[in-house]
Amino acid sequence: MANSGYGKRLAGDEDPHADPDFAHLLPRDAEIAVFIDHLDSGHAMGHKVIAAEHPRYGQQATRSSLTRITEAGHLRWIKEHITVEDNTMRWVTRTYWSRTRRSAAWWAEFARQRNGRIVPGDLRPGLARTDEPELPEPEPEPRPEAGADPESRTSYLALAAIRDAEPRMGLSEADCRSLASLAEEWLTRGATPQDITRAVTDGLPATVNNPGGLARNRLENRMPPKKAKIRQKAAPRRARVTRAVMACMSCDADERTTEIRGGMCSECRAEYEAAVGAEEAGLLDAGYVPDTFLAAPDAVYEVVDVPRRAAEVRAAAGLPPRAERAL
Repeated sequence: MANSGYGKRLAGDEDPHADPDFAHLLPRDAEIAVFIDHLDSGHAMGHKVIAAEHPRYGQQATRSSLTRITEAGHLRWIKEHITVEDNTMRWVTRTYWSRTRRSAAWWAEFARQRNGRIVPGDLRPGLARTDEPELPEPEPEPRPEAGADPESRTSYLALAAIRDAEPRMGLSEADCRSLASLAEEWLTRGATPQDITRAVTDGLPATVNNPGGLARNRLENRMPPKKAKIRQKAAPRRARVTRAVMACMSCDADERTTEIRGGMCSECRAEYEAAVGAEEAGLLDAGYVPDTFLAAPDAVYEVVDVPRRAAEVRAAAGLPPRAERAL
């Protein structure tokens, strides 16, 4: 699954499943589109992740198909500016999928209608989910007051009942008083009086010379583990979308600073087309991936001078060097 926000989200208002859903796409693109359509909501949408799970296609093929699927109107990345209940504000990138083919105008209206929507507000910048505050843990059951009669406590009564269950463990009144704190700890950890009796009496020797000492040894050594405390989560905070803009599928730039056409900015589109053209002309290794499409590195990978390789691609296609984009 992806980090919160980046995973697959349905745009909604879909047509029912049908054979011609992706008939307008090239066969490979249609196959990958069907694969994406059947992924669960929240699934990561990066080309590396999809390629790792698809049985037939690698990263280069998946990357190219994702671009064409986006251009065809099935996929968009939208940045949403949200205001959370605590009055903090942030930008969140969300990935929207539509099985039904949508026009650029439809996606623009979809983004516009995101304004004012109520959404989960538990996302930090960078889309890492915030630590949800813990509610106070349930109060333990009140223990008897220090001045209460020890012989009325459940722990004392549980010990006193042992001599009735097993005559060899005839605990004296002094033994029961002395061991009551141990028995109380057993009860606090979820044990029953019957559990205490079994722990003290199971497998006794033929003769017991010191019932109190044996009972203490067993109560200490056979103490049950503490019950795990259940962490109760607070309800997710809510937020309101106050602005939504289209974002580039590869570099995450958005239409506040550049033109987004078909789900991609002009520079990433030019670089992508240059890479495809260079690859088809045999000028570039088929395993090369442009820098704007690189995801997190694998555990073992070759160190590549990405800016130099990207510059080579642009030069091979006759494109000028890529300018630095002002934030």
